[in-house]
Amino acid sequence: MAKAKNGDRVRINFTGKTEDGTVIETTFEDSSCCDDGCDSCEYGPLEIVIGEEEFFPKIEEALVGMSPGEKKTIQIDAVDAFGEYDAGAVFTLERNMLPDDMNPEVGEDLILTGEDDEELEVTVVEVTDKDMTFDANHPLAGEDLTYDIELVEIL
Repeated sequence: MAKAKNGDRVRINFTGKTEDGTVIETTFEDSSCCDDGCDSCEYGPLEIVIGEEEFFPKIEEALVGMSPGEKKTIQIDAVDAFGEYDAGAVFTLERNMLPDDMNPEVGEDLILTGEDDEELEVTVVEVTDKDMTFDANHPLAGEDLTYDIELVEIL
């Protein structure tokens, strides 16, 4: 039976979870992941080229040598997933520096635009009468992840 190698276009099924078992993305339709607000709600196998870094490199590396139908569980440390949590990416701005009509709530995701038109994705973590505190870390920063993968086919 053929085995996957670097450069092969393959189709895979997977389920990604945080350490506490929360499903963050999956290719399986029978999951309630989308109802829970996970990142990926497209069902069916994902098609990637091994070695092109279209998915987590550790998963692509694990696919090398697998045969269609084979399954593996891969652990991805936070640093290799969405990075370690960076306390320096949490910052506070005075409300007078923000648009008057900006009234976000704690937990809301926003895109802030600077004077140079650079965009920064943030989550609102605190709102007071005088200022707002934002967190620019990815929501999964600092999380170790587990992926159950299955090589569906080599194209």
